[in-house]
Amino acid sequence: MSCQRLPDLGEVCFNGTVGKGGGGGCGMSGPGTERSTAVKPEVAEPRRKPRRQRPYHVVLLNDEEHTYEYVIEMLGRLFGHPAERGCLLACEVDTVGRAIVDTTTLERAELKRDQIRAYGADWRVKESRGSMAATIEQAA
Repeated sequence: MSCQRLPDLGEVCFNGTVGKGGGGGCGMSGPGTERSTAVKPEVAEPRRKPRRQRPYHVVLLNDEEHTYEYVIEMLGRLFGHPAERGCLLACEVDTVGRAIVDTTTLERAELKRDQIRAYGADWRVKESRGSMAATIEQAA
């Protein structure tokens, strides 16, 4: 067993003990070497894999108060969809009555739904009274 006296740590022994001195098993003696304390090595806890959040769909619902241009513009600004994708989704909303415009975490889906609802009226249509409707649903 070998020990060294370190200025800030006191006595450090290579048998796994540290102390402010004290010949207690470390073999050093002298003033201020009355005790030694065993140091237990730290054991890392096994890492837990983060749980994957369930995916949610952001669903855009059809109405007759908004133009294709409005839908394409909104999807581009809010979701970053290129105009081609926006056009396909606008056609789907118009023909099917709804379209999944994004699949994401619940928190982000709620944000995107709220952004759609707050986007505002279509200035191209006089009868447009407000934003489009959207909902979220859990993906299968």
